[in-house]
Amino acid sequence: MKSTIDELVGNAVAHAVDFAGPRALIPAKHVAIVTCMDSRIDMFRIFGLDSGQAHILRNAGGLVTEDVLRSLVLSQRRLRTREIILMHHTDCGLHGADEPALRAEIVADTGREPPYAFGAFSDLDEAMRSAIARVRGHPFLPHRDRVRGFIYDVETGHLREVIA
Repeated sequence: MKSTIDELVGNAVAHAVDFAGPRALIPAKHVAIVTCMDSRIDMFRIFGLDSGQAHILRNAGGLVTEDVLRSLVLSQRRLRTREIILMHHTDCGLHGADEPALRAEIVADTGREPPYAFGAFSDLDEAMRSAIARVRGHPFLPHRDRVRGFIYDVETGHLREVIA
């Protein structure tokens, strides 16, 4: 029985046959997008992007973590992005999650406390406003004036802006 990884590697081999060739290192649209890892979110389709046009940073919840900030600093300082889109979404696994219960489950299973927060939140819009403020307040980002936040509705495909 073929594994999912085998299937995906096969797709990658087929992709190489009609690969259009290398693209520029600098994203053509000079934008970085931070969003959730949720598999229902097709960033290229939502924003009408092609490969080579934007940096896409994904993690659980689309949180502005220290690593996301590190990546945004490199994106701007070395790869010339100038604008940032932050995008959360409806029906997120972290929205309303019981983080203490998750931590207790992990401790019960492993005997160890995770060294990181999972980032559960109760208010989607407030989480976005906090993310926007965190990026705008990061002193190592040279371009903080064009940071905007959005909520994507996974049921309708609608995108709405959250004003901070």
